Amino acid sequence: RRVLFRSNSCVDRGAFEDTIIGENTKIDNLVQVAHNCQIGAYSVLAGCTGIAGSVTLGEHCIVGGAGMIYQGLCIVMSLFAKPVRFPDAPMTNRYAVLISARNEENVIGNLIGSIRDQTYPSDLIDIWLVADNCTDNTADVVRSLGCHVVERHNLELVGKGYALTYLLGHMLDIGVADDYEAYFVFDADNKLDKHYFEEMNKAFCSGFKILTSYRNSVNLADNWVSSGSALWFIRESRFLSNSRMILGSSCHVGGTGFMFSREVMKRNKGWKFHLLTEDLEFTMDSILHGDRIGYCGTAILYDEQPVTFSQSWRQRLRWSKGFLQVFRYYGSALLKRAVRERDFSCIDFTLMLCPFTVLGAIRAVMGLLFAACGFVSWSSQLQSLAGWSSGIITSVLGLMALAALTIIVEHDQIGATNKELLAYVLSFPIYMLSYVPISFQAIFAKAQWKPIAHKG
Repeated sequence: RRVLFRSNSCVDRGAFEDTIIGENTKIDNLVQVAHNCQIGAYSVLAGCTGIAGSVTLGEHCIVGGAGMIYQGLCIVMSLFAKPVRFPDAPMTNRYAVLISARNEENVIGNLIGSIRDQTYPSDLIDIWLVADNCTDNTADVVRSLGCHVVERHNLELVGKGYALTYLLGHMLDIGVADDYEAYFVFDADNKLDKHYFEEMNKAFCSGFKILTSYRNSVNLADNWVSSGSALWFIRESRFLSNSRMILGSSCHVGGTGFMFSREVMKRNKGWKFHLLTEDLEFTMDSILHGDRIGYCGTAILYDEQPVTFSQSWRQRLRWSKGFLQVFRYYGSALLKRAVRERDFSCIDFTLMLCPFTVLGAIRAVMGLLFAACGFVSWSSQLQSLAGWSSGIITSVLGLMALAALTIIVEHDQIGATNKELLAYVLSFPIYMLSYVPISFQAIFAKAQWKPIAHKG
């Protein structure tokens, strides 16, 4: 009695004994309870939960909250556990910097200058840039600064993945790729802390074949769009990558500020990743090969974020489409490895890739169809809508709290006034909730890689 059922949930009748749902139990959307189950009173089954046949749950159980618990655990761990620090290492490794640039003559000098200003010996860092379909003077500017330049002109195979393939292929062809112990990937608009290479070298010498770094932003304080993106990356570095290192799990690389060893390069025969999110594709391929991707929080990179909502929308639409692509090609393999090898990283990344927005959209359409056909009542759909509304309010408050916590613990890394930071806390939920229509559009859109103009 007094059991709450949301839309499109199913309870199988008993086969050998009754299926029993205890009083005051709440069952969310798209829940399956199989035959002969006994669910204790005052329990909660979250959406998309499945309970196998003849399972018994006690009273006051919460099922399906693992994702929230994991996120909460990561935040708590990063607040109270000591971050991973790497021991000093000899600065003798030779590194290659790989940069894909398209019409970046206004900003590329800043990145090259920050690389040349490193505490790591500059004669052990070679800069290689692929001028990808450039129509400006990017190639000439970089050559004048004494760097290696390869020009590429291909308007059919467009994107950073193809550009990196071309650049590393050229280096392999002329026989210089093996001269380096590892390769760094940066975007042309980046700037580096002067200790960046020294800190990454420590982590590399500690045994990691692939590494990512702390991603900050040069223009967090420009407006609410740039602040939303910047706070998300800072949150990811502090609360996710840092916690994964503490747990001994694997991190994932972003589109910039990462490195991989010569061994990894040879295994991939250069660079073979060409989906819309080639960085995520590289991550999943590496996880499936058994690599643990490390994180060096003391190596700080500054990225430039989009400042207009249209630019941000287009960029995130490409990312969302890329997530769907990566899930399509790597999702089943990750699940198989998770079961076969008991690899927690595979479970972690499967959840990260899983298109929950797509599933939510399918659920909404099915609910409308079922109501129109008379299988469920319209009142149940209105109840679901009311539940979603309360969920949105909770999400807004949660996102504001997350932004505020990020600002508090990383205040020294954020260059903005307290008044600006308060405004960005209030606007952060708007930025994040805009992912809902973006993710829905990604199901149908034919997103393509397009360059974003940088001002430096």
